[in-house]
Amino acid sequence: MKAAIILFVIAAAGLQAQSTGATMIRQYQLEREGKALRLAMKTVPRPTAQAGQVLVRVRAVSLNQRDLLVMAGQYGAGGGGDMDGKVPLSDGAGEVIAVGTGVNRFKVGDRVAGIFFTQWIDGKRTPQVAPSARGGGGVDGMLSEVLAAHQDTLVRIPDHLTYEEAATLPCAGVTAYRALFVDGRLQRGEFVLLEGTGGVSMFGLQFAAAAGARPIITSSSDEKLQQARKLGAFGTVNYRTNPEWQREVRKLTNNAGVDHVLEVGGRDTLPRALEALGFEGHLAIIGGLSGFGGEIAPGRLMTSGASVTGIYVGSRADFEAMNKFITEHKIRPVVDRVFPFEEAAKAYDFMDNGSYVGKIVVKL
Repeated sequence: MKAAIILFVIAAAGLQAQSTGATMIRQYQLEREGKALRLAMKTVPRPTAQAGQVLVRVRAVSLNQRDLLVMAGQYGAGGGGDMDGKVPLSDGAGEVIAVGTGVNRFKVGDRVAGIFFTQWIDGKRTPQVAPSARGGGGVDGMLSEVLAAHQDTLVRIPDHLTYEEAATLPCAGVTAYRALFVDGRLQRGEFVLLEGTGGVSMFGLQFAAAAGARPIITSSSDEKLQQARKLGAFGTVNYRTNPEWQREVRKLTNNAGVDHVLEVGGRDTLPRALEALGFEGHLAIIGGLSGFGGEIAPGRLMTSGASVTGIYVGSRADFEAMNKFITEHKIRPVVDRVFPFEEAAKAYDFMDNGSYVGKIVVKL
């Protein structure tokens, strides 16, 4: 997917709609273009906080691979077509500028981020969770100067983070945290395999290192691997110069195999990830950058005692637990590039070319 076409439908007054008191705001919406969608900047009335809601002045948003699928009309069972006329991007952070009646979780001035699933507060996921994902499946996202959100769908962000850093947390951060600590029950000294240097993998690297585990990360770029070592990687493997990279990973563990895998690669990486996994290991299936698919041999899991878990972000409780961990260890998310609001389409293109480390952010 190349340059997303921006349709500027902006009145002169809309260009000035920067203050919290403005009656009009700018936001991006998705518009249908054949089977795919495109970005269109709109000027719309500023929302008001209804009962139980807060008004948030969004300061930054970040992109995920999911957002490319939405734009291409390939997200979810119904594709991305149901996002026609909706606001994209699930991840964002900002400042509370107004509260509605009955709000008791936040006050004006609080710094907050939106949770990914608006219907997953705590406990096990239910059938109502998946359709509530922001920025997909017909639910408005965060790429708007101001939004009204129910107080239950927001969390406070760590004090030491900028809005740009905090905007990276809702999807990739919570996904890595849940995979390692909730489902994986990560322990000090355990080996963690991370594939590539995208958002989930870089959060996994930082979280694992902070917890005293031993993260091993793969990439096709020695420069990116060098950056990963500075962030605490125990070992690195260039999968381009080592096509059978799982063997190099096992060597780094004295052939014991890793205890955890954050599997984001999909069809092309899954077989090798399973070979790298040790006895009683945990493999978290998170993404499919090379396409979803690949076989998991039941016999191998039975004889090794390994387990496989499907991870699709996490709950508000997971987000809040992660924020405590981030605060305790003073972790700062890796932000590769920050684009201005007017250049949101360039942020999509930059993600599409795959040359980044960590996260891509749009500043509002």
